[in-house]
Amino acid sequence: MPRRPVVFRQAGLKRALAAAKAAKMEVDRVEIDPVSGKIVVKMRGCATNVDENPLDKWLTSHAHAS
Repeated sequence: MPRRPVVFRQAGLKRALAAAKAAKMEVDRVEIDPVSGKIVVKMRGCATNVDENPLDKWLTSHAHAS
C-alpha cells in the first residue's frame, strides 16, 4: 500500500503555538485535521471561538466549578 503524502508537520504546530505565546494568549486546545493538515488553535477566553459544536457549548454552559 503506498504511503500518503504528509500534510501535517510538527514545525507548523510549533510556529502556531509560538505565535500565540508571543501574542500573550493562552491556548485552550489545538485541533489538527489529519486529511488537510489544517491547524486550528483555540484561545482561552476568546470570544471569537464561534465555531464550537453544540456539545462543546452545552458542556461549557453546564460545567461545575470544582
